[in-house]
Amino acid sequence: MGHSNLTVNSRSGYRSSTSVFYSKRKPVPLPPPSTPIDAATFISTRPHPGHIALIDASSGRHLTYPDLWKAVHSVSSFLSLRFGIRKGHVVLLLSPNSIHFPVVVLSVLSLGAIITTTNPLNTPSEISKHASDSKPVLAFTTADLLPKISALRLPTVLIDEDQFEEMMRFEPGRERRVKERIDQDDTATLLYSSGTTGLSKGVVSSHRNLISMVQIILNRFGLDREGGGKPETFLCTVPMFHIYGLVAFASGLLGSGSTVVVLSKFEIGEMLSAIERYKATYLPLVPPILVAMINNAAAINSKYDLRSLRSVLSGGAPLSREVIEGFRERYPTVRILQGYGLTESTGIGASTDSAEESLRYGTAGLLSPNTEAKIVDPETGAALPVNRTGELWIRGPYVMKGYFSNPEATSSTLDSDGWLRTGDVCYIDEDGFLFVVDRLKELIKYKGYQVAPAELEALLLTHPDITDAAVIPFPDKVVGQYPMAYVVRKTESDLSEKGVIDFVGKQVAPYKRIRRVAFVGAIPKNPSGKILRKDLIKLATSKL
Repeated sequence: MGHSNLTVNSRSGYRSSTSVFYSKRKPVPLPPPSTPIDAATFISTRPHPGHIALIDASSGRHLTYPDLWKAVHSVSSFLSLRFGIRKGHVVLLLSPNSIHFPVVVLSVLSLGAIITTTNPLNTPSEISKHASDSKPVLAFTTADLLPKISALRLPTVLIDEDQFEEMMRFEPGRERRVKERIDQDDTATLLYSSGTTGLSKGVVSSHRNLISMVQIILNRFGLDREGGGKPETFLCTVPMFHIYGLVAFASGLLGSGSTVVVLSKFEIGEMLSAIERYKATYLPLVPPILVAMINNAAAINSKYDLRSLRSVLSGGAPLSREVIEGFRERYPTVRILQGYGLTESTGIGASTDSAEESLRYGTAGLLSPNTEAKIVDPETGAALPVNRTGELWIRGPYVMKGYFSNPEATSSTLDSDGWLRTGDVCYIDEDGFLFVVDRLKELIKYKGYQVAPAELEALLLTHPDITDAAVIPFPDKVVGQYPMAYVVRKTESDLSEKGVIDFVGKQVAPYKRIRRVAFVGAIPKNPSGKILRKDLIKLATSKL
């Protein structure tokens, strides 16, 4: 192994003749690309021994698997016959997590229509930007959130009212809905990501992208055996509007017979009592919550019975050695699994799937099944071997079709051979483990939420007293990073730090708020006018 150029090194997965890393995991089976099938049908036709599909953690209300698929059939029939929803139509879903969220998603997908989701924390103006780009023909939301979309003047269904319960019981009778052919290449979801650069862009994922990610997720948890493995109980703490929540908890895991326990809003006490009450076996978390569980372990272990819990899934940022060891010490029977992915990769591109793999500290894991990767020198464009740092490019059946009606952004992110430039600076070690070192892209990661500096800079420049501004990530132990602004004031202005913070705070979702301001004479830029963010980050953190 490793001598001939044509062979793949069995340890690292690297082939020197192509400079490509190949996944060391066994490929997952996918339907032939030409077979017409939608993601919802793919999920609903998988055999499994499961009984309860979804449980609302606070009320205990639940849907069994027969209930779920009957509801999906009824809602999709209603959408087709009463609202005229057809293949290619976009449907907007604005809702916190609920047991109805997956019903909407699967019903829309089964019609070949396209689901687009948005964060319930977003402001009405952020949501209307999203809607004017994606042009939905129908919206699903909750009574509380209705005011945020009333200006859109869309036909709207409230999923927490009787109207939706009636749709879930709809019997089409003799009426025949149009059954359109859905190909795997047809668009399934349109999720907005801050993209690998700058402002938010719609990520177009196909049914095949979703199907391949469903297979990868079920394989990761050992739930992909014919006739199903033993179903697990997953506590859904992550937002279903986000790619990972959508593909895993609002769709994919429902192909395995597992039970998904849904928390409508995240609160650590609620989470812990739900683990105890429903005997959850898997718990997805962002790193700050993991740290809170370590810091309060004594109190938690004395108050809650967490014996059912076997695995914690962490994503959003790599965990340090101290965190992993601290967690293992305090919760010795629970293994930590980590994952790395992007909206553009429909979820997971690499992951650790066992406690042993997670002991490789700082790693995002091994490449997902059916995945190839390159590490590319951003200066020269050369593909690099093992243990060399460069931009990670990945290719696989789950890589997005492109950015919605944005050919320039698409061509700068996806090349003609299907490689996705992730914008993350990484290396792959001699055993095939991926390490994420830094971001080429300048996104700020606040508690796992992405904040694009460009969006906040554009907003700051609308202030009458501001002549120039730059926004950078400021490191913080609790939230990861938060947005900090460097501001150039007009000469006579006495604009204060509080003035800047309040101005932005009124116009953006809470996670995007600026939490620190420094006034400067000028913003450092390179000759082409690009902000030298690295210099500002050095300046901000040199005082730490």
